Amino acid sequence: MKKSTTVILPASFVALLLGVGPGQAAEVAHRLKPSPKTVTWGYFDPRTSSVLRVRSGDTVEIETLVAGGPEALEAAGLPRDQMQPALLQIDREVKDRGIVPHILTGPVWIEGAEPGDVLEVKILSIELTVPYAMNVFMPGRGFLPDEFPYAYAKLTPLDLARKVAKFSDGIEIPVRPFFGVMGVAPPAPNGRIESGPPWIHTGNMDNKELVAGTTLYMPVHMKGALFSVGDGHAGQGDGEVCLTALETSLRGTFQFTVRKDMKLRWARAETPTHYMTMGFHENLEEAAKIAVNEMLDFLVVEKRLSREKAYVLASDAVDLRITQLVDGKKGVHALLPKAIFLD
Repeated sequence: MKKSTTVILPASFVALLLGVGPGQAAEVAHRLKPSPKTVTWGYFDPRTSSVLRVRSGDTVEIETLVAGGPEALEAAGLPRDQMQPALLQIDREVKDRGIVPHILTGPVWIEGAEPGDVLEVKILSIELTVPYAMNVFMPGRGFLPDEFPYAYAKLTPLDLARKVAKFSDGIEIPVRPFFGVMGVAPPAPNGRIESGPPWIHTGNMDNKELVAGTTLYMPVHMKGALFSVGDGHAGQGDGEVCLTALETSLRGTFQFTVRKDMKLRWARAETPTHYMTMGFHENLEEAAKIAVNEMLDFLVVEKRLSREKAYVLASDAVDLRITQLVDGKKGVHALLPKAIFLD
């Protein structure tokens, strides 16, 4: 049995998030494992049938598999007999595939979710499930395609006990796992879309801030929301410049809540220390404008500031970061520290 390490919140904080009292355990209501019948490969589609139905407020433990599939892992140097059996089975049996090799577990139907609602997703814990991660780049992709017009794959061992990625002799990267893709079904008129570019359905954000302890808010476009997750990362730098992060397999525990009291155009998030808004667009400047405008909306609605004061506060206290540069649409996230608010 492979060992795993858990990045998990203190029990008291998890209990607080779930609304249970001291001494009471936060129960996982459902578990969802990847199989040929519980994944989609490289796309979101509002017509995809759900593989699990849950109630608002339920918690679900979901396992995901490394993006890229067996061929990429083999190119990086991992023998097939060391790969996860579920990955090999899915590779053999799933023929309906998008261009991007994201193996997404789901979709999950959340009862009561309707178009115009917001799906609140509390990320309660994230676990590494294999002792390796992989990077690849290929011709024509990445942020510097002209300088690297060839394919390359690298396998990086993960020290699960010490929680570091052993990049090479003398280089260790702290493990900070997160899911690159978390999304709901896109609007029905858009039909099936590739999982590569993020958009209003959220999807492939590759936002390294979305670790355990974060709450993600996503606008709902279809009945049931239809949440899918995948593209696990052991760690990543802002930008994800070569095309991939430390790609790996993960297990996450999520709590889903339908929010009828919120209206959003784009995804937002809240970490233990920051409020976060996000923007995605083919043009980096336009992505930044979306993220800033979303932050101004947050400050006007949630903090009761005039839009003029919100604009000034954003200039004084909000950090803009490049989420990623390589997914077709650029990503920018805006971070506002909670500590500046005294009440």
